[in-house]
Amino acid sequence: MLIVPLLFFFLSDFADAQSPYDSVARRIAATALTQNYTIGLLKELCAVGPRLSGSPQAAKAVAWAEKTMKRFGFDNVRLEPVTVPHWVRGPKEEAVAVPSRMRKIIPLSVTALGGSIATPKKGITAGVVEVRSFEELHALGDAAKGRIVFFNRPMDRGQMSTFSAYGGAVDQRGSGAVEAAKVGAVAALVRSMTTTIDDQPHTGGMRYAEGVTKVPAAAVSTLDADALSALLKTDPKARVRLVLSCETMPDIPSFNVVGEIRGSEKPDEVVVIGGHLDSWDKGDGAHDDAGGCSQSIEALRLLKELGLTPKRTIRAVMFMNEENGLRGGTAYAAMDRPGEKHIAAIESDEGAFAPRGFGVGDSTAHAKLKAWEPVFAFMNADRIVLGGGGADIGPLARKGVPPIGLNVESHRYFDYHHSHNDTVDKVNERELALGAAAMAVLAYIISQEGL
Repeated sequence: MLIVPLLFFFLSDFADAQSPYDSVARRIAATALTQNYTIGLLKELCAVGPRLSGSPQAAKAVAWAEKTMKRFGFDNVRLEPVTVPHWVRGPKEEAVAVPSRMRKIIPLSVTALGGSIATPKKGITAGVVEVRSFEELHALGDAAKGRIVFFNRPMDRGQMSTFSAYGGAVDQRGSGAVEAAKVGAVAALVRSMTTTIDDQPHTGGMRYAEGVTKVPAAAVSTLDADALSALLKTDPKARVRLVLSCETMPDIPSFNVVGEIRGSEKPDEVVVIGGHLDSWDKGDGAHDDAGGCSQSIEALRLLKELGLTPKRTIRAVMFMNEENGLRGGTAYAAMDRPGEKHIAAIESDEGAFAPRGFGVGDSTAHAKLKAWEPVFAFMNADRIVLGGGGADIGPLARKGVPPIGLNVESHRYFDYHHSHNDTVDKVNERELALGAAAMAVLAYIISQEGL
């Protein structure tokens, strides 16, 4: 006889525990999945082609973003100027291994690292030293002089976080050319930043240092890195010939693209959501970062579609030049915006995979947002952890704005990252749409509750 009263009691208790945003979150997610706009936006942007800053395709991406935001009726759509670097890969990227004891050469699949200088027209042919750390390189002393340094420390496949594995290897790509030049080497060849063993080289940014001779730098596919390593073990006198035709051109004007839903009560308090329009000149840049751009635009569209007016302004920013300069993020943060206060910045730049939660780079903001985890549980995106953000919103974070990154199921991200593999067909449309929904929900909660 107590079953009905007890059931009523537990149901009432359950109802009291529900967040006022539960039903809103479910409406947003259902609309994202059923209307399925996000994949269309992704395809439109990727149809532009690779979008390295300074390229004609990057300019077309700016025009696309502005037109799309206006089409959806966002408020105050505008272009904000930024001057960006203009590096051009050039038509030639070739490398071969030349064994010392037979005539047959072994082709190597390579690609110039972004920012590298070219080789002489006939290329560079030299002996090779293989190392796995800068300490190992410097211990070689004169043995590396006049050689090509082959950095062959792989991403650690045993790491659960692929981003941690990337962080444990990417110093070779970023600083390898500088460290090679310090010991008198003539070029740097770097194992691609991926856990996959295949024939696709993965590009990415590198840098030179004041007062250190500039030497060419290229990435080699993991398959050919393993082959070259095996060759050097049996034939340490083998050489490599490398030909690159890349060039750094003068800086060029470009734009960040901005659109928003103006807040109804506190319009001068701003929640930024965004991704970067530019991509490397390999593949379509679908995961990196057309996905983040399409999700950010879709997040605003979803709120408008459902008539959810935020109390604070939610602003979508399509940043330019994340990949090889971070000029867009820097320019956005530096722009004088009288009366405005940014209260949070959310970025999607980990690939367009299933959302799992958010990483928050501010302890106070994390403590507040942690309370909203249950709202995201139904889409399995309820892990709100301390630590995170994104490159484009890093300059805002340094000015005290809490940075928040969309965290995703990233096991496959580095299979595609910065390579010809990063194409639209590698994106699952449901996962992409759920990422947009998660961003929309979090931006809306922050707009209503503050941070």
